[in-house]
Amino acid sequence: MSSADRPSTRLATRLAFLVAGFGIACWAPLVPFAKARLGVDDGVLGLLLLSLGIGSVVAMLLTGIVSARYGSRPIILAGGFGLALVLPLLAIASSPATLALALFAFGAALGSIDVAMNIHAVEVERAARRPLMSGFHALFSIGGFAGSALMTALLSLQFGTLACTLICSALMLIAMLVTWPRLLRNVQAQDGPLFVLPHGSVLLLALLGAITFLVEGAMLDWGALLVIGAGLVTEAQGGAGYIVFSIAMTAGRLGGDAVVARIGDRATLLWGSLIAIAGFAVLLTAPVAAVAIAGFLLIGLGASNLVPVLFRRAARQTMMPTGLAVAAITTAGYAGILIGPAGVGFVARLAGLPMAFWLLAALMGLVTLSARIVTRKAPQTMAT
Repeated sequence: MSSADRPSTRLATRLAFLVAGFGIACWAPLVPFAKARLGVDDGVLGLLLLSLGIGSVVAMLLTGIVSARYGSRPIILAGGFGLALVLPLLAIASSPATLALALFAFGAALGSIDVAMNIHAVEVERAARRPLMSGFHALFSIGGFAGSALMTALLSLQFGTLACTLICSALMLIAMLVTWPRLLRNVQAQDGPLFVLPHGSVLLLALLGAITFLVEGAMLDWGALLVIGAGLVTEAQGGAGYIVFSIAMTAGRLGGDAVVARIGDRATLLWGSLIAIAGFAVLLTAPVAAVAIAGFLLIGLGASNLVPVLFRRAARQTMMPTGLAVAAITTAGYAGILIGPAGVGFVARLAGLPMAFWLLAALMGLVTLSARIVTRKAPQTMAT
């Protein structure tokens, strides 16, 4: 697989991650405009947003199956171009039904590229024989910053929502055209089964992925409410913690490949999860805002390289085809983002939001306890 170890294939992988992060971030600033245009209440809007999640999960499951046979290249192209082509439809959908369909298609494109780009990434990393996964995931975060910033700036300049989406779509199309000829043509195409239920180490990897994504989702949805409820910051300053968390996570991933190359996957999982747990402890016992912000920083740094390592371990296990294993982890992670914050809210209602965050810290402890298990040498058996 020496052909996979080229600057061009690494560039293509980075661009795929960038487009995925950029695309989903472009939608977030459009949500209030969609609600106003359709004249729906919060309940209906929630159901519409669920269409995006359903489309993503369905596509993730199918992508694992298709990529096991045909490789990731056609799916990356379909997902990336799909994001660019569907985004403008989200700005002009004139009824709840049409917006639901557009969101389903947008979610399907996102789910497809999410799984396929990780399959492509593990093959490129395997050929390079050095850690690259953290850097690839950092590009997703950078794309998210760029997409939300550009869309917000264009809307602030009084561009119409359709014009804003067309500009952003054009940038995604250019990136995908650059990516197209540089993608590997046969990544992890396998002659094995088209479907294998997650089992063994893959099931554990999927669980740990769900936990890690759950923490990310909880920091986004509940982090501000936690520090505001504790009386540490005002409502206007509530978002500062998540900004620091996001910056720390992106910075951690940009330097993560060097860290992993030096200390290895097991130590990365062990110390990363312990740092995140320490961050929760700092956040939940903080007497002043500055200390709470330090907690957000530690959680972001600690969690930053956990998911990249989990995807790397999925590539090294031999219990399942790599494409199906990566799809299982991606789907579980997405389920953590979708369902987890609601679970945090349920616990918060019963026992308070601080208790819900202590529970997140306890769940992160499962990553610590599992570090040795998921990084041990995989048994040489492949499901057939």
